[in-house]
Amino acid sequence: MTHLIRIALAIAPAALLCSCGSGKQSATTDADTTAYHALVNPLIGTDFTGNTYPGAQVPFGMVQLSPDNGLPGWDRISGYYYPDSTIAGFSHTHLSGTGAGDLYDISFMPVMIPWKEAEAPLGIHSKFSHDEEDASAGYYKVRLADYDITVELTATECTGVQRYTFPGGEAAVIVNLAKAMNWDATVDSRIDAVSDNTIEGYRFSNGWARNQQLYFVSTFSKDWDKIEIDSTAIDHEAGTYGYVAKIYFNTTPGEVITVATALSAVDVEGAAKNLRAEHPDGISDTTFDTTLAAAQARWDKELGAIAVEADTTQVGRDDEVTFYTALYHSMLAPTIYSDVDGRYRGPDGKIHSTDDKWTNYSTFSLWDTYRAAHPLYTLIDPKAASDMVQSMLAFYEQNGRLPVWNFQGSETDMMIGYHAAAAIADAYLKGIGGFDPEKALEACVATANLDPYRGIGLYKEKGYIPYDVKDPYNEADDWSMSRTLEYAYDDYAIARMAEKMGRDSIAQVFYARSQNYRNLFDPATRFFRPRDSKGGWWPSYNPDDYIAPICESNGWQYFWAPVHDLDGLSELMGGKEALTLRLDSMMTYTPEGTELPIFSTGMVGQYAQGNEPSHHVIYLYNYLRQPWMAARYLNQVMTDLYTNTPEGLSGNEDCGQMSAWYVWSALGFYPADAVSGRYELGTPRFRKATINIPGTDGTTFTVSAPGRSSENIYIKSARLNGEPLTRSYITHEEILNGGTLELEMTSEEGNIWY
Repeated sequence: MTHLIRIALAIAPAALLCSCGSGKQSATTDADTTAYHALVNPLIGTDFTGNTYPGAQVPFGMVQLSPDNGLPGWDRISGYYYPDSTIAGFSHTHLSGTGAGDLYDISFMPVMIPWKEAEAPLGIHSKFSHDEEDASAGYYKVRLADYDITVELTATECTGVQRYTFPGGEAAVIVNLAKAMNWDATVDSRIDAVSDNTIEGYRFSNGWARNQQLYFVSTFSKDWDKIEIDSTAIDHEAGTYGYVAKIYFNTTPGEVITVATALSAVDVEGAAKNLRAEHPDGISDTTFDTTLAAAQARWDKELGAIAVEADTTQVGRDDEVTFYTALYHSMLAPTIYSDVDGRYRGPDGKIHSTDDKWTNYSTFSLWDTYRAAHPLYTLIDPKAASDMVQSMLAFYEQNGRLPVWNFQGSETDMMIGYHAAAAIADAYLKGIGGFDPEKALEACVATANLDPYRGIGLYKEKGYIPYDVKDPYNEADDWSMSRTLEYAYDDYAIARMAEKMGRDSIAQVFYARSQNYRNLFDPATRFFRPRDSKGGWWPSYNPDDYIAPICESNGWQYFWAPVHDLDGLSELMGGKEALTLRLDSMMTYTPEGTELPIFSTGMVGQYAQGNEPSHHVIYLYNYLRQPWMAARYLNQVMTDLYTNTPEGLSGNEDCGQMSAWYVWSALGFYPADAVSGRYELGTPRFRKATINIPGTDGTTFTVSAPGRSSENIYIKSARLNGEPLTRSYITHEEILNGGTLELEMTSEEGNIWY
C-alpha cells in the first residue's frame, strides 16, 4: 500500500532558533535554502514494525509531540499505528521505534461537547482519516472527524505548540495525566490553575525507565470559560493521584485556540523558564506560525548537511523522500535533557547543571546506535557528538558506569555491551573535542571492569560468559554468547583509544581482551557457540535456532560480530575461501518451517536488515574481494526494504540506527567497523551527493556517480580527487578534507577496482 504524503514546497522563512539546552547551533551551511523539511514523510515507519511516530519535533528535541491512538499493544509502542482509526490524545514525549512502550507524557485532547468516550483503555477519543492528515518535519495536522476539530502540532526544543480550529460551539480540552499505555504507569501527578489561561504541574511515572519526573507549564492563547480539575487516587496510602483537567471554551465557527506546553525534568520553574525563553512574546494567535517557521528553518539547516540529486521520475522522488526521512529519523534521538539554564536531573536523582558550552542529552539506544548513528553525528554534527560524549561522562560520574540504554534520567539496563565506550572512542579517534579524554578513558576502563555487572567478571576470568551462570542484572534473558562477542568489540574500541593516547599498558590489556571472541568458536560446527561454566558446549547446537544465549538473533547473524578482526575470523574458518562460502550461505540460506521471532524482519537469507547485528555484514564482501556482491545485496535492501510508505522500514527504527544505515548506504559507503574511521564502499543510491563539512567555509565532499541507474549499480572504477582509488574504503579524514569521489558505474558484475 502506498501513501503519498501531501508536501508543501514553500520555503520556510528565517526565524528565531530554539534556545532550550544552551542553544546548540546547527553545523550546516547557511547558503542552502532548500525546503528539506518538505521532503520528509514522518509517516514512514508507522506501519509494519517501524514503530515510529508522525508528530512534531525539532532535531534532538526534548519534546516529541505526537498523536496517540489510545490503545496498548506492541504495534502501538510509539503511541501511533497507521492501520488504526482513532486518536485519544496528543502527548509530548515518545520513543522512536524502540519496541519499548514508555512515555506518552502530558496528554491533551480537544473535543466538542458531548464528547465521545469508550471503555478503558481507549477512553475519550475521535475517529480520523489519513485523507485528512498531513505531516512533514516539524509539523503534523489532522482533523478529528467526530468533532470537526482540526489539530496542528509543531515544536521547539522544550515546548510543544498545538493549534486547534473549532467548528463553533461548546468545546473542551482534556488534559489527562492519569492516562498511561503499555509499560508506562502514572505514579503521581498534579495540575494547578495559576491564571485564567495557564496550568502547571507534573507527572511522575514508572515504566521501562524508572522514577521518571516530568514537569510542565501550559499557556493558552485564550482565557477559558471554566476549568474542572479532578483527581483519582492511585495509591490511597501514599496520597498519590492521577490528575485530569477539563478546560471549557465557548467557541465561534473557525475559531483558533493555541496552547504551548513547556517541559522540564527538573521542576515547574524550569518549565516556566523554558517557556519564556522559547516564547518571549507570550502565547497568541501568531505563536503557532512563528514556531512552525522556526522549526522548519531548523530542519532545513540540519537536513541540508547533505544534498542529494535524484532523477525526476517517481522512483527518484521517492528515493529523495526516503533519504531525507531517514536523515530526519536519525536526528530524533538522542534527546536534549537540560533546560535553558543548563539544569538537568541525573541518574542519581539529583539536579546537576551544565555550563554554557554543552547540552545534556538522554535517550541513548547504544546497542543499536553505536554502529552507524553515532558515527553519522561525528560527520554532520560534531558539536552534538561532543555534547553526547559529555552527557555519557556525566552519567558515569553520577551513576558509577557509562550508560547502556538510558533515558529520562534513568538506566533501563536493556540490551548488552558497554557500547558507550565504542561511541566515545569513535568520537575521540576522529578528533571530536570538547571533552576530557583522560576522563573518557577512565570511564570506559572502569565500566569495562565492573566485575559484578552482567558477567564482566566471568568474561575477564574465563574469556567468555558461561550460559549456566545466572545474571542478577539480566534474569529474564541469558544472551551470554552475544555479550561475550559484544564485549570483545568494545574492548577493541577501548584499546584503540588508549593506544592513540599513549596508554600502552591499557591498550595491551584490552587488545588481548578483544580476542575473547575466539573462545566461543566451535571448530566442529565452525560457528560461535555458547559454553557453560565448565567449558562444555551448548548441546545439540543449530545456528538456525533463536536461543537464550544469543541476543535477538541466531548463530548465523552473530557469526560476523568480530568485525574488528576479520583476519582472525578468516583464520578460524580456514581461510577466505571458506569465509566467502559462509557469507554466500548467509545471504541465501532459508531453513524450511522456521517460525521467525518478531525481531527477525527484513530477511535476505539469514541476513536480517530489521535488526542491528546484521547491519555491517553485506559490506564484508569487500574484505573478500567481491565488491559486486555487496553492491547487489545493498541495492536489493535499499530498493525493497526502504520505501516511501508507512510500512517503509523493515524493522524497529531504534532511535535512528535503522535510518542511519540507509543514509550511509545511499551515499555509497558505510562504517562497517564503527571505530575504524573507515567507510567501506558499496553502491550509491544517487547520481550525486554532497556533504557540507561543518565548521568550514564551504568545504564539501561530493560522491559523483553520473552513470548510476537501476541497472548500473556496480562500481567499475573509483577515483578520489582525480587519483585512482586502490582500496575498498575512504577515510573520515579524507571526507573532512573535502573533494570528490568519482565512481564509474556499470551493470556488469565481477569488477574489482582496488
